[in-house]
Amino acid sequence: MPRTATVTRKTAETDIRLTLDLDGMGRADVRTGLGFFDHMLTLLAGHSLVDLTVACTGDLHVDGHHTVEDVGRGLGTALVECLGDRKGIRRYGHAIIPMDESLATVAVDLGGRSACVFAVEFPVPTIGTFDAQLVEVFWESVAATAGMNFHALLHHGRNGHHIAEAVFKAAARALRMAVEPDPRQPGIPSTKGTLTSK
Repeated sequence: MPRTATVTRKTAETDIRLTLDLDGMGRADVRTGLGFFDHMLTLLAGHSLVDLTVACTGDLHVDGHHTVEDVGRGLGTALVECLGDRKGIRRYGHAIIPMDESLATVAVDLGGRSACVFAVEFPVPTIGTFDAQLVEVFWESVAATAGMNFHALLHHGRNGHHIAEAVFKAAARALRMAVEPDPRQPGIPSTKGTLTSK
């Protein structure tokens, strides 16, 4: 079965169309109006080997918060639709990724319950013109909507761009592992017999 989803979301703050293919080749076509965020989402697709298309028009005259948060919601919703009952996936994933002087670990559990622990400090308030706090906002939004535990830990790092990139690449690799089919576990990867995002 193809593991694909298309999500549309329109509010007074954002208008989003997002398409996700979990079994893609790492292709990305991302246009959010926030250059740095587009860069991070492109890295996410490339290193998780999903195909991701995002078109978002947001209230950037206010700031980038609603755009980043709602794209996160869209991605979380798409993950839920792609995974269905979550049968046959590895469920857990983790990665430790260096990016120049920065080193980050991300671990995820697609077990149906949401939690976000973001132990990452940025040395600067902005990365270019992008509010560094929005990195956490994005992953909180994805985790809450996808029914995912998301843990990010920065071991060390001095450059804000490198720190964010290490987190997104580690998240990509962790998600790649978690959504992979597990040939030894064709059923629900839970001793209780069910995984839901409700």
